[in-house]
Amino acid sequence: MAEPIRHARRALIWLFVLTVALGGALVAGVATGQTAASPKLALDLEGGTQMILAPRVDGGEAITQEQLEQAVEIIRQRVDGSGVSEAEITTQGGRNIVVSLPGIPDSRTRELIQASANMEFRPVIMAGSYGPTPEDQRLSDEELPQPTGEPETASDTNWVTPELYREFEAYDCEAAIQERSVEPAPADAPTIACDPAYQAKYIVGPVEVDGDTIADASHGQVRNAQGYVSGGWAVNIEFNSEGTRQFREVTERLTALQGAQNQFAILLDGVIVSAPASNVVIADGRAQITGNFTEETAAKLAEQLKYGALPISFEIQSEQQISATLGANQLQMGMIAGVIGLVLVAVYSLFQYRTLGLVTLASLVVAGILTYLALVLLGWTQNYRLSLAGIAGIIVAIGLTADSFIVYFERVRDELRDGRNLVAAVEAGWFRARRTILASKAVNLLAAVVLYVMAVGSVRGFAFTLGLTAIADLVVVFLFTHPMLQVLARTRFFGQGHPASGLDPRTLGVAPFYRGAGLVRPVLPVSPDAAVGRRKPKRQSEAEAERRLTIAERRRLAAEGADEPDAPAASEEARASVPANTRADAGRTGGKGANDA
Repeated sequence: MAEPIRHARRALIWLFVLTVALGGALVAGVATGQTAASPKLALDLEGGTQMILAPRVDGGEAITQEQLEQAVEIIRQRVDGSGVSEAEITTQGGRNIVVSLPGIPDSRTRELIQASANMEFRPVIMAGSYGPTPEDQRLSDEELPQPTGEPETASDTNWVTPELYREFEAYDCEAAIQERSVEPAPADAPTIACDPAYQAKYIVGPVEVDGDTIADASHGQVRNAQGYVSGGWAVNIEFNSEGTRQFREVTERLTALQGAQNQFAILLDGVIVSAPASNVVIADGRAQITGNFTEETAAKLAEQLKYGALPISFEIQSEQQISATLGANQLQMGMIAGVIGLVLVAVYSLFQYRTLGLVTLASLVVAGILTYLALVLLGWTQNYRLSLAGIAGIIVAIGLTADSFIVYFERVRDELRDGRNLVAAVEAGWFRARRTILASKAVNLLAAVVLYVMAVGSVRGFAFTLGLTAIADLVVVFLFTHPMLQVLARTRFFGQGHPASGLDPRTLGVAPFYRGAGLVRPVLPVSPDAAVGRRKPKRQSEAEAERRLTIAERRRLAAEGADEPDAPAASEEARASVPANTRADAGRTGGKGANDA
């Protein structure tokens, strides 16, 4: 069996395995009732719940626009973190916040939306690895820490009970954060907290400084005692009078401690945003956090410290169910537009490529199946919801996917025009086309990633489906379109250039092999070496044919623009690379030329 056929069969088998695996996972999910057989729909297609939140500020103070925008960002992070996607969160009238969620939110989501941000300063008692401790490395019952009395300070190890230490050993930070099971603990009790930035977990003591005692926070470059910039970035915190007193007492104790107990954990909604060490006593309420900060990470932490503990909570002022009538109508129009586009692509493919156009249609069907399975499985596992913008990305991808097939087919036809037979043209055309296809899809993926990272809301849905379909397109081109053409090239219908195949040499304008008067069409070599630019040595028959050319024939060849000195050689190898019907035409033309001569 030829190597291209083996490659084609392997690729088709891998595609079959991939499709069966995705389909099997979906069937299992549907059979167990864990998911539906169709993608989840976003707010604009399914409808959902719209809640108008009114802020409640401690002390009756008026909320500023800056505080309101930060509150919107906190609510968006909480909603996205709870697994609800395609939510819309906006301000209304400079006073209220409007939250629109697909479906009906559960009680936990409502609590997340209404609660104020919970920022706390807790001392570190004990540190450990980010993941669970292997069972063979855990302490025995006799080795577990036992309190010797009542804890005297928040840093006292007497807070650590055997039960708490067992929980600490088994605690998996990565799983807890992914499952959104991290919840703030009581302020007067120790708890387990995770630090995603440094991949560590801690047992932290009770709250010693509340986040609402922070008066201001900013970021800037580190300066030495003389006021000169010494390099690096730092976060500067300024406390109010109450926070200044509390922080002075805490730093007086922590500075004298060693190891993990020298650290002070800053928690936002139960997760550590920073755990700096206490190097000096801070008596004036102006603290500075240094570390491996970049300007971006320092600005982010300063923003979290400044606004993360806003004394703002929200009450649901009104709640109503919103229908998807408008979205459903737009969905219907979008589907009609997609069908029209698909039909136009099909008509063009069949008109331009005849029967070969069926390969384009089959490739689009395979790409559609893979994209559909991916959307349903992502809705099941990642709670992804398909929006109108996402459907627009899929419709746009129909044309982008067809482009890949057109580039490949045109490369193959170019090789046929240069004199190769179909088997060699498919391999040489693929060698040239795949670089163009990879470059095109790399641009599509880059655009999708930039849109997804930089944009919010529905634009991200468009970017996601655009990137997903680009990946599906690559899979289909490499595992279906090219292997199918390798197989079809060895069939009689396509290999002999049937007029309905779309690969008829006469229709493509291939010149006859012999033009008369000693003129022949230059033919490219068909060996694998030639596909990558290496030329085979000239055979003896070629050299002899070249030697027998007359001076007039040589001059005529030069006038015709022959690129290679051995191009006129009418060798048997060159004749073997031309389809049968072309050779027949060449023979008839050659006969006429000989008589004329």
